[in-house]
Amino acid sequence: MRHFFTFCLILFIPNSLLADVVTTDGSNVVINLNGPIEVKTLDGKFSAKLGGRIQWDYNYAELNGVADEDDFNIRRARLYLSGNVNDWSYKVQFNVGNDNGGTPEDLYIRYNGWGKQAIVTIGKQNEPFGLEQLESSKDISYLERSAVTEAYAPGRQEGILFSGQRDALTYAFGIFEDDSVGDGTAMTGRVTYTPIKSVNHVLHFGVAHSNRDNDVDITGLEVAYAKGPYHMQSEFISAEESNGSREGLYLQAGWIITGETRPYKNGIFKRVKPGNRSGAWELVVRYEDGDGAYSDEELGSTDATSYGVGVNYYLNQFIRIGATFTDAKDNINDNHGKEFRARIQIAL
Repeated sequence: MRHFFTFCLILFIPNSLLADVVTTDGSNVVINLNGPIEVKTLDGKFSAKLGGRIQWDYNYAELNGVADEDDFNIRRARLYLSGNVNDWSYKVQFNVGNDNGGTPEDLYIRYNGWGKQAIVTIGKQNEPFGLEQLESSKDISYLERSAVTEAYAPGRQEGILFSGQRDALTYAFGIFEDDSVGDGTAMTGRVTYTPIKSVNHVLHFGVAHSNRDNDVDITGLEVAYAKGPYHMQSEFISAEESNGSREGLYLQAGWIITGETRPYKNGIFKRVKPGNRSGAWELVVRYEDGDGAYSDEELGSTDATSYGVGVNYYLNQFIRIGATFTDAKDNINDNHGKEFRARIQIAL
């Protein structure tokens, strides 16, 4: 890890400190310093990109009127290195903050030689489940993912994934390890259909399923719509287990006050990019109901109902300041939890 961070430090040295002439032993290269640091050959056959994110949060939460959390913390701090060698690509992403420093998030090799219709990825990666889960944490409109997503979506695991897209369809199917049951195995797949897709108008449908050891089957249904500055998305997820079944849903809607459109690509939504130097403002609301992981509101894993509202200010395409307030009530024991969260984020 020491050598990896040394390499990252070298790449972050300002170009004004480097020599005026760049020489190579092969094709001419292009160096991009407008965002992630990227070096690639002019023909695009070889590349390397270095970037990362820092999310610094203030979090206040209470249970039944009594404060339980009131602190500042690093929510995420990650560095990544990605690139390609001809038809092959790779990504290495590590956590570098808090107590999980050095933990790999993504660590995979991908073959792209068959085009967008058929891509093979081997290594640690996200299982293809859930619209909100597959959206990057730096791109989601609400600062934290819903309790439904937190409870059911599998997340990252070692495995092999087959994916692709054609016209309005995307597909992904993989076989993964299942750490929740030791050396277990999971088969997870997702298909999306976008009958309306333009720069400022999107209609999205999706379905995902995961069959896991210990007789666990998880199914998710997705719907999303965006037109101009307005966007909404909703997911219903259910899990059938040997000891019964659980289910939950969320509904989220947003309005980009300054008029920008939330980008959509390959079956997921991306981060808002301001249309001018004054930045972009976004309002977002969310409703959740059913079984889920309501730990952010201090309720834990339970059947609950929550309401939330948030605001984001995008200074530019890399820096974001946001805040959310969530109010949740346990449907089983009448416990009442609240959370206020504020965040400043830099993501390249």
